[in-house]
Amino acid sequence: MIDATALSEKPVLTGPRVRLALLSIRHAAAFHTACQDPETRRLTGSHHDFTLAELQKWCAGSADRADRLDLAIEDRETGDFLGELALNEIDPPNAHGSFRIALVPDATDRGIGSEAIRLLLDYAFDRVGLHRVQLEVYDYNPRARRAYEKCGFEVEGRLREALFWDGTWHDVLVMAALRSRRGGSEGGSEGGDTTRGTDTDVELDLDVDLGTMRP
Repeated sequence: MIDATALSEKPVLTGPRVRLALLSIRHAAAFHTACQDPETRRLTGSHHDFTLAELQKWCAGSADRADRLDLAIEDRETGDFLGELALNEIDPPNAHGSFRIALVPDATDRGIGSEAIRLLLDYAFDRVGLHRVQLEVYDYNPRARRAYEKCGFEVEGRLREALFWDGTWHDVLVMAALRSRRGGSEGGSEGGDTTRGTDTDVELDLDVDLGTMRP
């Protein structure tokens, strides 16, 4: 039902302002800096303090993970690291996958996230052949929820008190986008192009799910 080779070939997805390229070791230092930002950690719910060595190992292994996509968000003009996203937890029989995204602090409130999400959704639906893409977002992040809704995600449910942060329990909202309900989100990457990229090596048990970061 899906084309698994679309996950292993590691595309480069280009929009008007951003480029999604294979997450590699050259992104590790900027990725690590973003992970140290207190607000980024709050919005992603990351209790684990990732070391540079951990992130170098994770980034270096992106090319070898054939069952998922881990992509860096880069400024199309400068090549600066703006964040990272992933399409993971692929369920081929049900054409279902999960999605996550995290931006560096300076990349927020600029429409960067929406452009990157639309590029990845287009690839997930049109190239991989997924029917459903799911994400999670914390109840204290309404800005992210609104951004996801503009890209075609809808709230489907709530995991009650699933995160303990700063002395308080918080709910996790489950959202999903369906290929059959793309509507106004379709065409968000008009004018973009897709080319193939490569890189190298290794493994780490790190996962940052859609506004949530989990070791």
